[in-house]
Amino acid sequence: MEFSPELAEFDASRLNRITEFLERNYIEPQKIAGCQVAVARHGYLGYTAALGQMDIERSKPMRDDTIFRIYSMTKPITSIALMQLYERGLFQLNDPVHRVIPSWKAQKVYVGGEGDNLELKAPDSPVTFRHVLSHMAGLSYGWTDHPVDLAYQKSGINRGEGATLGGFVEQLSELPLFYSPGTRWRYSFATDVCGHLVEALSGQPLDEYFQAHIFEPLGMNDTSFSVAPEKVDRFAANYQRRRDKTLKLIDDPASSTYLKHPTFFSGGGGLTGTLSDYLKFCEMLRLEGRVGGERIIGSRTLRMMHQNHLPLGGDLASLAMGDFSETA
Repeated sequence: MEFSPELAEFDASRLNRITEFLERNYIEPQKIAGCQVAVARHGYLGYTAALGQMDIERSKPMRDDTIFRIYSMTKPITSIALMQLYERGLFQLNDPVHRVIPSWKAQKVYVGGEGDNLELKAPDSPVTFRHVLSHMAGLSYGWTDHPVDLAYQKSGINRGEGATLGGFVEQLSELPLFYSPGTRWRYSFATDVCGHLVEALSGQPLDEYFQAHIFEPLGMNDTSFSVAPEKVDRFAANYQRRRDKTLKLIDDPASSTYLKHPTFFSGGGGLTGTLSDYLKFCEMLRLEGRVGGERIIGSRTLRMMHQNHLPLGGDLASLAMGDFSETA
């Protein structure tokens, strides 16, 4: 993407206030180690900056080509991948997921109780593709002390070394749903399920599907479920803020699990990549599914994805459950 504040219709001197703000409020007090920022408009970059450090322990400054763990920004990529298969006629949004994952036909919904005395009932309707694409399936991440989340924790549901998407969705089939599918919203493992559906419907492992149908067409050359040996020098360290607001190293790039290609391709949070790569993905979305001569997704499909799919056109304030309800 060409750098041109003028063609982006920005005042470059005013955009430079972003640098001043981030350095004063985040970099200098070490609220974060560093960051990379881009502002684009009309297909042109109006501002870009690499600030602070990508690795404090090794005194490595942030680079323009730093590779980050993009975590949940994997989710939009997975959703686009599944909707590509929708465009091929491989499913309808209201199809039950148990068409692809037969064990999901026996799912139950939490009513009450706790521990070994959970009261469960049959759902009013089965989980559909629309539900897993919009976090309305009744799944969870298992983060709280709610009886359903405690069941998640007790099950030891595995996305780590040796796990597969196929085994993962089978584990989920044995856990209770928080609510009848389609009635509420809860941030969850749903997009990892979407990743399994991509594999099952396409016949390709998720990493290979992404590469062939999204990364290669868009030129996202640094986005992957692992970091190649020749790119480790560009891989950022990962920090967490302690209660006293100091930074704690939680994933050293020299020994990170991301250096080994995984068996579990997390469509909900497993990718690494660069800012410039993700900007290419965002630009494709802005251009209604096309970049250059490459059509990634249909414009009408993308417009449908932008619509409100909550029941009766509701909002998250009234329908969302959990800490990640995004309503503040």
